[in-house]
Amino acid sequence: MTALRLGFPVKVMARPDLRSNDARRWQSGPHLRVSLDYLDAILDHLDRHDIRMYRMSSDIAPYATHPDLPQFHGMVADSAAELAAFGAKARRLGIRLSFHPSQFVVLNSPDPELVRKSAWDLASQAEMLDRMELGPEAVMVIHVGGAYGDTVASRERWARVWPTLPEPVRRRLVLEHDDIRFSAADVLWIHGQTGVRLIFDHQHFWCLNPEGLPLRPTVEAILATWPSGQRPKLHFSTPNNGMRELKRRDRKTGKLKAVSVAPVWTGHADFCSPFEFTAFMRAMDGLEFDVMLESKVKDVALLRLRPDLLRYAPDVAARFGLTPDRQAALQEEEAEVLEEVEA
Repeated sequence: MTALRLGFPVKVMARPDLRSNDARRWQSGPHLRVSLDYLDAILDHLDRHDIRMYRMSSDIAPYATHPDLPQFHGMVADSAAELAAFGAKARRLGIRLSFHPSQFVVLNSPDPELVRKSAWDLASQAEMLDRMELGPEAVMVIHVGGAYGDTVASRERWARVWPTLPEPVRRRLVLEHDDIRFSAADVLWIHGQTGVRLIFDHQHFWCLNPEGLPLRPTVEAILATWPSGQRPKLHFSTPNNGMRELKRRDRKTGKLKAVSVAPVWTGHADFCSPFEFTAFMRAMDGLEFDVMLESKVKDVALLRLRPDLLRYAPDVAARFGLTPDRQAALQEEEAEVLEEVEA
């Protein structure tokens, strides 16, 4: 088995100078080509630090599907050569890429216009992955959507929308259970109706599992939704267990003041606990999947987790191809980042 990958989403926290997308407003003429230039530099950074999985911003093609800005609608097709070159570089470097479309993409909405717009957004992102000539492991991850007061009816509506989606979308789309509405059991039901591949999310599983499904059999069932020869991926994060600071209005004075409140367990921690990660990975011994870390400090959490695994769980580190020699060969920049973290 080849080494499992660790990845992170979008923003490179260790290098604030590396932008993830062209974020200019429409009046300035933003373009996918500019985003690809930014992403090309990110690929170099990932390669330099041996990070082989990355989630791209869902906004790399600004306004490409905005209904009131038709001047941007041809952006993806106009960038065909640049997309092909970028995809070739990612393949050469062995970096697995993906998208996670925004929360505004809702396929189970009762509003047909929102469903149409969501399908358009997905088609645009699928076109980018296809023009990058990436394999089937380059996916678009979405949630089921809203419950609209009836979870069963809402998941059934998602299943009815599935066959109406364009073929490139169905080929790239994967479905993730969430932490407040649709459980792992719900997405497994949807898979049974549609065949859509699924993503397991560790934190979401513990936040929402009313059916009481056992951990490992659930992970196995979700991984089995991926065809043979395609490596699944899953999401891992540690829940935030620190006090949160909120602004609340004092009833007596009417002034806002800072108050400390207990954590919300659906919130992600800044870093990934190596002990929770180790326990999970040992429970999943023998299974093959890549791991997208969803910690709040993103790549910095990944850079911290790798030496932690070598220190506390060499057996788990080995599954990701981590060795003491490799860790010793960290670039000076990465070492400086970790020093700042520990300070």
